[in-house]
Amino acid sequence: MYKSEKAIYTIGHSNGTSERLIDLLTQHGITAVADVRSHPYSRFNPQFNREEMADAFRNAGLAYVFLGQELGARSTDPACYRDGRAQYSLMMKTPLFERGIERLLAGMASFRVAILCAEKEPLACHRTILISRYLHERNAIAYEKQAEQIEFSASQISQPA
Repeated sequence: MYKSEKAIYTIGHSNGTSERLIDLLTQHGITAVADVRSHPYSRFNPQFNREEMADAFRNAGLAYVFLGQELGARSTDPACYRDGRAQYSLMMKTPLFERGIERLLAGMASFRVAILCAEKEPLACHRTILISRYLHERNAIAYEKQAEQIEFSASQISQPA
């Protein structure tokens, strides 16, 4: 078991290999992956399809949970859209999002968690713009450690409290 820290790790798989992704996660002590992709399938990168990734993570000894319905960037709730565009400020207020956050926080109590999406650049992804921001604003995390596909860097969005 991993003692909880007030940090969330993020990683985007981009178009690399699942082996490289797992190597990056394990090198940095990640013990669980929360997949926050709304649609965890790709015809261009089938190695990152939900079932393949779940199996690969489990085989590597990593816990895996799919939270794309709760924390994905493409909500199925029409009230979360304005002029056809997703509004993160509206998503944050939904009971489904809140349940996803509670599941993520519960996991962070026992695991070192990385939230996974497809986007390589963390600052262009909802895992930073929506999820990490929400957690930080509610003092659920002190900082986010961003992961990039090539270099798993520990650059911090803000300093620990």
